[in-house]
Amino acid sequence: MSLDGKTALVTGGSRGIGRAIALTLAELGADVAITFASSEEAANEVKNEMTSKGVRAKALQADAVDLEKAEEVIAELTEDWEKIDILVNNAGITRDNLILRMKEEQWDQVINTNLKSIFNYSKAVAKPMMRNRGGSIINISSVVGLSGNAGQSNYAASKAGIIGFTKSYAKELASRGIRANVIAPGYITTEMTDELDEKVLASIKEETPLGRPGDAEEVAHAVAFLASDLSSYITGETIRVDGGMAM
Repeated sequence: MSLDGKTALVTGGSRGIGRAIALTLAELGADVAITFASSEEAANEVKNEMTSKGVRAKALQADAVDLEKAEEVIAELTEDWEKIDILVNNAGITRDNLILRMKEEQWDQVINTNLKSIFNYSKAVAKPMMRNRGGSIINISSVVGLSGNAGQSNYAASKAGIIGFTKSYAKELASRGIRANVIAPGYITTEMTDELDEKVLASIKEETPLGRPGDAEEVAHAVAFLASDLSSYITGETIRVDGGMAM
């Protein structure tokens, strides 16, 4: 698989799944830009690692909730790199709580970061991709968006919304050669899952037919496939990378 000559943007690319995606796309030959919220040091480490692979790389600080900033990021990349072939919407947070205890702020933060950010960057990149007569957008959801999870009503709603949004977007822009798909990871070992209680982790493993957590690189490999021309006839799909958890 090769992504030589392609350009990509990965939101939330400084750590976790986003970092693995950015590095994998760079390894396959794509020029890659990442956005980050606050950790400039981590973002620059990813940028330097990508550059060492012989590709162009950028690390741009941007609040994913800000549409104007998203438009500025896309404008900068299309000016410097002329086109954007691949957009990976990966920015996301959790603010878990039972619905009776959930604060409005917790709901709004998760919906805005996880769902509005998808709208922001997908909208901003639409015209440049239309001019280029093609592009691949991959939105990172979760199996929780398919099955729900107690204590995560905000997170589940945001991730389910991503799936519905992606299907609609795919139908709107397919005639312009633009594809949009979803990756729905299960339990993937990242900084976010490190905060989970040991009993919760044991329960998750028991519910996963493959009997183990996934690696961020395994999600990145699925993203790379959807980003490549090998998936040229796939759009509007949701691919689970979950070890069978949501079967």
